[in-house]
Amino acid sequence: MILAYNLLYLLLLLLTVENQTFTPSPSTIVIEDETPPPKVIKAKIAISFDDGNTGDMPGLPLDEWNDRILKHLDKYEAKALFFATGGQLNGPRGRAMLQKWNDEGHYIGNHTYTHPSFSNEQVSLDFYKKDFLKNNPFVSQFSNFVPIFRFPYLKEGETIEKRDGFRKFLEEQGFRNGHVTIDGSDWYINSRLLSRLKRNPHADVSDFKDWYVQHHLERANFNDSLATVLTGRKIDHVLLLHHNLAASLFLEDLLDALVEDGWEIVDAMQAYEDPVYFHAPNTLPAGGNFLRALSKEAGIYGKLFVHAPEKEGYLKNKMDHLGL
Repeated sequence: MILAYNLLYLLLLLLTVENQTFTPSPSTIVIEDETPPPKVIKAKIAISFDDGNTGDMPGLPLDEWNDRILKHLDKYEAKALFFATGGQLNGPRGRAMLQKWNDEGHYIGNHTYTHPSFSNEQVSLDFYKKDFLKNNPFVSQFSNFVPIFRFPYLKEGETIEKRDGFRKFLEEQGFRNGHVTIDGSDWYINSRLLSRLKRNPHADVSDFKDWYVQHHLERANFNDSLATVLTGRKIDHVLLLHHNLAASLFLEDLLDALVEDGWEIVDAMQAYEDPVYFHAPNTLPAGGNFLRALSKEAGIYGKLFVHAPEKEGYLKNKMDHLGL
């Protein structure tokens, strides 16, 4: 009889437990956080443009292809710095084009009037100063003009006299150097793109788009790694592009890819406040990519700065292989 009661009690206990709703104690309740984790920013990058072009492109008049660049920048509220060359822009079309950039909140800087290479021994310090001064009235007419100068071809002089003479002159004029930390060969990609479109205005250029994006993304990531080695921190980068058809067609794809890869696109003037840009590398010939100059100054150029796309002929061979 005792065994029967014990069995009956055990059965009732099991049935009771099975039908009960278990309520965990407050200490055991786990609340799932639906807030997504904060996005990790790889580095910051500002956009800059050089030169300026007033020509129509295959199938696209100036207003249309220029407006596309502005639209791409506006998508990310990216305020770029346009280094304008007055000799090719100082006319009705050029002034109207630059006015659009100015009205969209972008900055206008000095890029000389005739775009000479300062490392050419035929270009004197005196001539270069005059060419700079000739461009100032043109670029300073815009309300978003800023006293930042970019050397054409990034050439800052092949002698100490020219390098230091113009640096002193810039300081006297109240200007800063518009350094570049990420530069590609978009000008070369653009020239081959135009060649294809001139042969066939309706040609598929998606392969050019893919290469344009890959090329600049590789450069960005390599130079960010180099900057971290040289400075021990993350700097605000400045990307050099040219005002051309390639930017009109592919800039949005490039900006999308950069953001997807973890980059934050910032205002150009914000980037130039990074302390790294207040240093003048002691190198000859002077200029070039700012990080390359820093690595030369540190004596590690050619040791750490080894990157296939920097080698002469690489880009042509690569694009030939890709059929571009």
